[in-house]
Amino acid sequence: MQKLRGTGVAIVTPFFADHRIDFNALGAIVDHIIKGKCEYIVVLGTTGESVTLSKDEKQEVFSFVLNHAKKRIGLVAGVGGNNTSEVVSQLSNFNLEGYDAILSVSPYYNKPSQEGIYQHFITLAANSPLPIILYNVPSRTMSNMTVETTLRLANASEKIIGIKEASGNLQQMMHIVKNRPKGFLVISGDDPVTVPCISFGMDGVISVAANAFPKETSRMVRAALSGKFSLAEKDHFHLLTITELMFAEGNPPGVKEILTQLNLCEPYVRLPLTTVSDSLKEKIKLEMESMRS
Repeated sequence: MQKLRGTGVAIVTPFFADHRIDFNALGAIVDHIIKGKCEYIVVLGTTGESVTLSKDEKQEVFSFVLNHAKKRIGLVAGVGGNNTSEVVSQLSNFNLEGYDAILSVSPYYNKPSQEGIYQHFITLAANSPLPIILYNVPSRTMSNMTVETTLRLANASEKIIGIKEASGNLQQMMHIVKNRPKGFLVISGDDPVTVPCISFGMDGVISVAANAFPKETSRMVRAALSGKFSLAEKDHFHLLTITELMFAEGNPPGVKEILTQLNLCEPYVRLPLTTVSDSLKEKIKLEMESMRS
């Protein structure tokens, strides 16, 4: 799955003020990402506010992005949850023909044991029509998928092809990289540590920042993957402050505000999320002006 090595973009789902999906804006962002030379798009991950979309809306978004992308970029579908049988049902019922893989988050809220996490993903692997990228994000799920569980899954099923690692624990990531089976992707889930992660062998990033800055993010990742860290460092520091502001009041309100200032979509999110404060909006505006100068 080398086409999933590099820069993936956890794409937003744009909304109108009445919270209907803005498909014209979604198409514009897809084009923006493709023009920025990213390798793939992750549709309906956390950044896509997937938990607030109905099943019908999810299928509409999956189908729209596929049809709009027209095979110009790789596609990964976000399909996950904390009810294993329901996720299996979604994998069976969604039409994901044309997608390259599934990104599936470790079960949240239930706080399963490591055995429960293992059995969840083994069950998904047995029922998924596509390869699976695991997603470990303890800050959201309230449970960490350990090195041992990750490697156990990596070796247990050829259907499980990688992990998006957003634990923030670089030592944990290093142990996965050191001991992974050949071809198993280890992908950064945090924009600010992407270059350090690639420096010890990780395979790229699934990025939020690349919604707004695809050219800079993908250039940074390509340089790092080629061992040109002095070049990667320039984009890393160029994006550092705006990325911090992007996450200051949660994701995706921050990146949607930046996309609004880039005239790519409106800032609206669905409850329980809210748009960013006026003070953060002004800080983003000033930083973007500084980046252009």
